[in-house]
Amino acid sequence: SPCSFSTAAQQRSTGDECGPEDPSEEPKHPLSECALEHKAIKLEEQVRDLTERYRKALADSENVRRRTQKFVEDAKLFGIQSFCRDLVEVADILEKTAESAAGHAEEEPSDPNPTLKKIYEGLSLLEAKLQSVFAKHGLQKMNPVGGRYDPYDHEIICHVPAEGMQPGTVALVTQDGYKLHGRTIRHALVGVAVEAQE
Repeated sequence: SPCSFSTAAQQRSTGDECGPEDPSEEPKHPLSECALEHKAIKLEEQVRDLTERYRKALADSENVRRRTQKFVEDAKLFGIQSFCRDLVEVADILEKTAESAAGHAEEEPSDPNPTLKKIYEGLSLLEAKLQSVFAKHGLQKMNPVGGRYDPYDHEIICHVPAEGMQPGTVALVTQDGYKLHGRTIRHALVGVAVEAQE
């Protein structure tokens, strides 16, 4: 019957699978102890190489992180640099106007003009407030008179005879210089003392 035929076929195929172990599955050439040691040494070298590469990659990524962090911090500190340069020019105009109003009041003391006096007082308050805002944001005016000439902070516009001053020191300032968090954003225009030539 067809049922008995299929059962016999199944038994034959199952018997083939469950037969004695095939001798071809055994390793033909067993690895010797020397070959195993050689392979272990190669693997150790690969591990050392990969470990070294990992350490270098880690150090590189840390350096990139530090540089990026420094870049971001500098951007926060110095992002207002061009704005500060423009405000410094406004501060110059304000200072000159206040000096002019003060000079006019001193020249004519017999003409006590209360309006002019109030304008001068208002300009003085405004100038003081502007300088305090500058200081709050790390912008400060340089006061180089009497100090040594520094090409990173000063620009020489003239030389003046050194009368009671050490040659090479700043004798006068024609335009104030400013620094933003220690970085010069505008050089001071200065006259430097030199020895008199006879």
